[in-house]
Amino acid sequence: MSYIALARRYRPRRFSEVLGQPSVVRALSNALDADQLHPALLLTGTRGVGKTTLARIIAKALNCETGVSSTPCGTCSACTAIDEGRFVDLLEIDAASRTKVDDTRAMLDNVQYAPVQGRYKIYLIDEVHMLSGHSFNALLKTLEEPPEHVKFVLATTDPQKLPITVLSRCLQLHLRALPEATIRELLDHVLGAEGRDAEAGAVALLAEAADGSMRDALSLLDQALAHAGSEGLAEASVADMMGLTGQHGLVHCLEAIADGDGQKLQSELRELAELAVDHGALLDDLATLLQAAAFQQAFAQDDADSARGRDAALIAKCLSSEDLHVFYDMAVHARRDLSWAPSARIGFEMAVLRMWCFRRDTAASDSAPPAGSASTPSTAAGGQGSTAGASLNDEAVARSAAFDAAADVSVDANTDKPSSTGARASTPTEAARAWHARVEAAAIDGYARELARNCVVETEDEGTLQLAMARSMDHLLTEERRLKLREAFGKAVQIRCVDAVADWTPVEMLRSAREQAVEDAATAIEQSPVFRLLADRLGASLQREDIQLLH
Repeated sequence: MSYIALARRYRPRRFSEVLGQPSVVRALSNALDADQLHPALLLTGTRGVGKTTLARIIAKALNCETGVSSTPCGTCSACTAIDEGRFVDLLEIDAASRTKVDDTRAMLDNVQYAPVQGRYKIYLIDEVHMLSGHSFNALLKTLEEPPEHVKFVLATTDPQKLPITVLSRCLQLHLRALPEATIRELLDHVLGAEGRDAEAGAVALLAEAADGSMRDALSLLDQALAHAGSEGLAEASVADMMGLTGQHGLVHCLEAIADGDGQKLQSELRELAELAVDHGALLDDLATLLQAAAFQQAFAQDDADSARGRDAALIAKCLSSEDLHVFYDMAVHARRDLSWAPSARIGFEMAVLRMWCFRRDTAASDSAPPAGSASTPSTAAGGQGSTAGASLNDEAVARSAAFDAAADVSVDANTDKPSSTGARASTPTEAARAWHARVEAAAIDGYARELARNCVVETEDEGTLQLAMARSMDHLLTEERRLKLREAFGKAVQIRCVDAVADWTPVEMLRSAREQAVEDAATAIEQSPVFRLLADRLGASLQREDIQLLH
């Protein structure tokens, strides 16, 4: 005898064996026991959750020789024939291969004839959303008023594609994706019935990979048993079969980031590259792992049987809540931008490097010594790290020192403008206003205009225009943009980068003008009669930070 797949061998034969669909089973059982089953049923849900199985159980319940009930005997000739797929009054139609209206008409021509073997003739139309529009139109009248001896059971994974005229004629029952715990229970039962041993972690991996589909879980179990041969199912063997070996590398990468161990991180990235893993899928796994770790921290979940749960618990202890949330965003954005990366490997490794740099900078800022105290760069970094990690911290400390030196110019906290107590006036000088007007009137656009807006005039003569720009904005400075400014102003343009400019830049004046416009708009709203009435009667208040200009 040829081998029968586990998904077929362990298909439920009665309603009591159906797992994970209690509401659907209850509705069908009550209708059958009262002999009030709707003539047209629509079963919806993702793949492998029991749509076809329920349809066959319904056929047995309607045609069992003991009578119509929710508990068919399973031993009579009708029940046996349905289980073996040879019951002539159960017509299973694959709509994906019979989409034409002629096929539907040929099927409906036989509806009027009485059943041959059973009490009812059952039409099971699988993937019904694949029918053409004309086929649906041909089906409508019969679906609404079928003969008394006919029942229609429609099954689909995509009910949104069905016409509303079909949905209104059917009793729709939605089958849910199965939870991992339910899938694990069935896999344990099947393994016991097959006399095979398995580690709890291996079963958890199979249940997780099934993604809510019982058929997928049993198909994966079939593959795992073939992969293991005569041996028991080991977690490492199942992970290798499913290509999940890279997930352990993800855990090691996150541990290296948490420990500040640059050498370990480089070694793990090299090993992942040598494994030739799918780096796009690896980014998905990374985001999933970080989400599970965040849940572990927030709710202290206990999922010791799950490989993902154990890994998540380990990561939750290594990283702070803030790091987990930021790393998750980095992984999701890297997955979104993966198509723009030179290769999937580069996109994945850059995401991990962003996490590394963020974590190292955070550690350096958290452990930075108070002002005036003596400290080495390695102490400020907060960890032993590698030589490469130490050099990154040295650069971070140097950048921080440069920023502190530039911060000698005091800034007003409310307007982001220099205050009158700083090194420059609290309002723009006439020279700054003249430069602003000159930039806005110039025939330049794009980044060249942004470059000019972030500069102030130092000196100017007949042939040369000397500008100054804050060092923090030097990424705008390119030779091409400087030449565009030269063409616009008709003289050589020289730009010097300084720690802090001595006057207001055009971009600061534009920002100040927009802030003043928002303030004026808020004042106008608060003084309007309608708002005053709302404030007096309802206690309304205006959230100024929510006001946005439309131009």
